[in-house]
Amino acid sequence: MPTHATSEDRPRKRRPYAPRVPIEQRREQLLDAALAVIVSDGYDRISVDAVAKRADVARSVVYGAYDNLDTLLTALLDRQQARAFDRLLATLPDSAGSPDPAAFAAETVRRMSAMLHQDPDTWRLILSPPGNMPAVVRDRIEADRERFRHLVEAWLTRLPADRDAPPLDPRVLAHALVACAEHFGRLALTAPGTFDPAHLTDQVELLLGTLWPRTR
Repeated sequence: MPTHATSEDRPRKRRPYAPRVPIEQRREQLLDAALAVIVSDGYDRISVDAVAKRADVARSVVYGAYDNLDTLLTALLDRQQARAFDRLLATLPDSAGSPDPAAFAAETVRRMSAMLHQDPDTWRLILSPPGNMPAVVRDRIEADRERFRHLVEAWLTRLPADRDAPPLDPRVLAHALVACAEHFGRLALTAPGTFDPAHLTDQVELLLGTLWPRTR
């Protein structure tokens, strides 16, 4: 009489063996996997199992690189914060060599468009964060946003004033410019093709040229 194999009798499907790689390379791989999970599924779905599955490794490989999930997520937050702010700073041209504020802002928009295209996942978490974002992440993003606003405000303060026009408040204008940049950044990520980057750059130069007509 034939017997039926039970689940205990059937050989278990093993996860493919993860080849040995340098620990720093493995950590970067796992951070990339964690970022991908958060972007696609949100913070509620992040776990050691989810990271291991996305990286196609065993749980033991994750624990060999990071003590626990909190350690992994802290490393991810540190990496993404440094990466995002460094790249954001790199979008700002040398203001000393560009006295025309409209041209300066237009070049910044062009560089920001390229930055979003090169690393969309990092900027999705910043510009279109999931509603379940932990407070520590939200606080760090707001701190970096404030740092960037201060840089923009400092640049605006150095611009020559037009004696025939009412004075512009650099702090107010810095908030407005950063808010506009974030708005168009979100559109670039969530609705690509809404605005052509070259057209948007031209419009920024035109609009800001109306604020500083004598510098054009």
